[in-house]
Amino acid sequence: MANPFVHVELATTSVPKAKAFYSKLFKWKLADLPMPTPAGKYTAIQVGDGTDGGMMRQMIPGAGSAWMPYVLVDDIDASTKKAKKLGAKICKDVTEVEGMGWLSIIVDPTGAMIGLWEPKEM
Repeated sequence: MANPFVHVELATTSVPKAKAFYSKLFKWKLADLPMPTPAGKYTAIQVGDGTDGGMMRQMIPGAGSAWMPYVLVDDIDASTKKAKKLGAKICKDVTEVEGMGWLSIIVDPTGAMIGLWEPKEM
């Protein structure tokens, strides 16, 4: 499948509440990782079969909790530029995630937010 969903991330107003809820609702393995950003810790979500994810403190002032899906792309720069040409708003331009890859976040012409992800070659 071209451009599969590869990661989902919860930006939440309460990481402890979200961890308590999702750990009881699903059989997810949650692991706190240090994150060198204002978000503090990042909680990795391992689901077993399927797409893994993470959760962190919501970084947008006044915003509520929301899930963000990320789609795999071959070329983050070209894909972000193409999205803009097709009418998307760029919310977060191409940004490196140290040692892991690059992301960008767009809002499509209908108002839906989605992330693009290019992993670092291993």
